[in-house]
Amino acid sequence: MTVEIQQQCLVVGAYSRRMTLQLDNHGEIEARIKGKKLKPVCGDRVVAEPILNEPEWLITEICPRTNELTRPDSRGRKDVLAANIDCVVAMAALEPEPDWYIVDRYLAAAEIMGANSIVVLNKTDLSPLPEAVNSVLDDYLSCGIEVIPCSANTGANIDQLLAAMKNRISIIVGQSGVGKSSVINRIIRDSAQRTGELSDSTGEGRHTTVNSVMLDLPDGGAVVDSPGVRDYAPVIDSPQDVNCGFREIYERSQDCRFANCIHMREPGCAVKAGVDNGDISARRYESYRRLMNASQRLSDKFG
Repeated sequence: MTVEIQQQCLVVGAYSRRMTLQLDNHGEIEARIKGKKLKPVCGDRVVAEPILNEPEWLITEICPRTNELTRPDSRGRKDVLAANIDCVVAMAALEPEPDWYIVDRYLAAAEIMGANSIVVLNKTDLSPLPEAVNSVLDDYLSCGIEVIPCSANTGANIDQLLAAMKNRISIIVGQSGVGKSSVINRIIRDSAQRTGELSDSTGEGRHTTVNSVMLDLPDGGAVVDSPGVRDYAPVIDSPQDVNCGFREIYERSQDCRFANCIHMREPGCAVKAGVDNGDISARRYESYRRLMNASQRLSDKFG
């Protein structure tokens, strides 16, 4: 039985069917979800009400979202990871070896959902940046994407990252083991977040953040700490959306011969011409092709 005192609350912790909600006075309450159809995530505004004689509240409604960070589940359905995000911080590190295709897919997701994006390279204290890494970072800079090399270990450039996230709702995403939680600890000046080491046998990161949690930033705004991944792709509704996920490809696509060009085999493709003459990074174009192919395979499999 519930009492009729409904409030809009912010989801700041997601633990399967249990949530931590922040009230307008910044107090926090624990809540469970009404029914099986509602699936709130970190960043959601929800309607909740207290339950008579119980400490938990009940979430009864999800308010309209401005955007969603998504991925397909095992059945090809949309799985929402976070909502109402202002900035996607795609993190890589010198260890484990960076998977720039995963970074590109997070950046594409940010473009498609209308969020800002930042590329962060952590663990820069381990060694000088290899030439290949510098080349990739230069590609991002040439696209107008902010790049912040940093070190959670030494604190180098953490203030720059904090300033870039000020007064925004951000989410830090990336491979397992790149140090997302360690960077967040530095940002929020707290060591409470769990951290993990690389697996000795595989060199891949262990999953240390099991559930998503939103933490307040000291100078305004908040950051969502999300589980690390070994692969990622956003849900793509159409080939044109993949095009929109790569800003330099989208810009050049306006000069293609055909309005519906997907820059794979079509004649008169301005994007492929841009790759040939060096105006568009060949690596970024390959990343685009891979996401396009993955999205088409998913569409063919699940329709």
